[in-house]
Amino acid sequence: MNKPLILVTNDDGITSKGILHLITLMKEIGEVIVVAPDRPQSGMGHAITVNNFLRVTKSAIFEGVRAYECSGTPADCVKIARHSILKNDRQPDLVVSGVNHGSNSSISILYSGTMSAAIEAAIESTPAIGFSLCDFSHDADFSHTDEMVKKITNLVLKGMPSGIALNVNIPKKNEEELKGIRICRQANSKWAEIFEERKDPADRPYYWMTGSFVNFDNGEDNDEWAIANNYVSVVPCQYDLTAHSAIPVLKKGWGLD
Repeated sequence: MNKPLILVTNDDGITSKGILHLITLMKEIGEVIVVAPDRPQSGMGHAITVNNFLRVTKSAIFEGVRAYECSGTPADCVKIARHSILKNDRQPDLVVSGVNHGSNSSISILYSGTMSAAIEAAIESTPAIGFSLCDFSHDADFSHTDEMVKKITNLVLKGMPSGIALNVNIPKKNEEELKGIRICRQANSKWAEIFEERKDPADRPYYWMTGSFVNFDNGEDNDEWAIANNYVSVVPCQYDLTAHSAIPVLKKGWGLD
């Protein structure tokens, strides 16, 4: 029986430590093809390239792995992999994105390039996982992620609801072992931004965004709680952003019943 075909991408760029680690793990599970951005694309959300061309170049950066670097966004990478690079071949059985350097929990999923790639795959009914390590260091230690990444990947390959992408966040390595996996909801949180006004060398003003993360959620069933308590959080995500609970409220309030 053929091994599953696994498309690997990310938003930190094809040269990041996280994607190399993920490729190494995926090679133990299936046949790997890589299509990843040629430079960092963090915080791009679900952006796609519509007013410029895309360049795709074959890369020999990963020994024994068919790989391509793309000038576009993470979502572009998934699109071009499916509809151009693999158009005459078999389509991927799974798309994995990451391992991201830094958390993509709670509200960050909306801004995440890592998760946009996974959700793009889900739009095409391909099972998908976005993996993130809660450590923003360029040289982060991924060694403790191996067992959980492989376990979750193998479980997804056994079957998952169509149109779903999993947002997986793994706590930063510490002295304690990971406690396990928690299926969670997205925490109720936001980023409180501050835009600092600064001056460039020509004395022209510019703005630099800073701020802090604010968590309003006191529950124990959300991803922020899981990560804080040394669990791997798994949040099932979908591309349908409809607020279904608001439909009857608006119909009644607007007299449209």
